Amino acid sequence: MIELVVDARKKDLGGFEVGRVLPFAERRMVGPFIFLDHMGPADFEPGHGVDVRPHPHIGLSTVTYLFEGELVHRDSLGSRLSIQPGEVNWMTAGKGISHSERTDPYRREIGARLHGMQAWVALPTENEEDDPAFDHYTGADLMEYHGDGLYARLIAGEAYGAKSKVKTHSPLFYVHWEMAAGVKSAPPKGHSERAAYVVKGAVEIDGRRFDAGQMIVFEKNADAVVTALTPATVMLLGGEPVGERLIWWNFVSSSKERMEQAKADWKEGRFALPPEDDKEFIPLPQDEAPVQPAAEAGPEEAPEGAPEAISEPVPAAAQAAG
Repeated sequence: MIELVVDARKKDLGGFEVGRVLPFAERRMVGPFIFLDHMGPADFEPGHGVDVRPHPHIGLSTVTYLFEGELVHRDSLGSRLSIQPGEVNWMTAGKGISHSERTDPYRREIGARLHGMQAWVALPTENEEDDPAFDHYTGADLMEYHGDGLYARLIAGEAYGAKSKVKTHSPLFYVHWEMAAGVKSAPPKGHSERAAYVVKGAVEIDGRRFDAGQMIVFEKNADAVVTALTPATVMLLGGEPVGERLIWWNFVSSSKERMEQAKADWKEGRFALPPEDDKEFIPLPQDEAPVQPAAEAGPEEAPEGAPEAISEPVPAAAQAAG
C-alpha cells in the first residue's frame, strides 16, 4: 500500500524555515509535481518578513497556497496581488517569467505570521514554451466539502468526481484536508501516482503512524485509508507523469539546451523584471557550483526554496538514483 515515506528536510532560507519535501533522491516527482515546500509556520518580529527577490522560472507552474498570513506577488507581466489563506496563486512560467514574493508592508510593520505550501508543477512538453501567465483564485472559486469531521478543498485538478476551476495543463489533483481526530478518508482514485503530506497532527495509514513533516507515497491502485489520530491537516497530490525533466535552480525543462539558454538569459539580463520590483534580483548561482542530489542541496542555492542544482533527468516514473 505504501511505496515510500519522505521526511521533509529543514532548510533555513535566510531566517525563514521551510520543509523541503520534493525533489527527493529516491522520489523526484509525484505525477507532474516536481517540487514541494512546506513554508513555516514562521513568526516575524515587527520590521521583518519574507523578501524573495525577483528570480526567473521556465517550464513549470508555481502553486502558492496559504494556511495563515499573506504574501505579495509581483511578476514581469505586471501582476501585483496579495494572496490570503485559502486562495491560490497559479503562475505559469512557460517560456519565461520572473517574480518576487514579499511580506505586505503593513504586516511587516506590526509583525507577521506565515504558513503555507509552495509547489511546482512541470508542464507537458507541448506547453513548456507557452506564453507566461498568472492566475489568482479566491476561496469562492474552489470547491469545498464539509461533513462528519472532514473539511476538504479541491485546490486544482480532478478528484472525487469534481473538477476545479483552476486552469491546469495535465491530469493532476491537489487537495487540502482538515480532519478531526478519529475521522477516516481515502485519497482520490483514478490517478497513476498519489501522495499525502501531513502538515499538522498525526495520521495512521496501513497500521503505521505518520506525523507532521512526512509525505506518504502510495503504491499504484492502493486502497489506502487515512485515519486522523489527532486533529490533522493533510495535503493530497499527484496525477499523471509528464515525462523526464531536468531541474536546475529555478528552471525545469525537458531539454538541456533550453536549460542552458535560460541560464544565459538570466545572467545576461534578458528576462524582464517585475515593473514594481526591479531594483534588485537574485543572481544566477555560479556555474561552477557542484551538482548535488536534491536531498543534499543547500539553502544558499535556494532563494525561493527552490534551486536544486540537479543536471540529470527526473524520470517519468519519478524514480531515480540519488
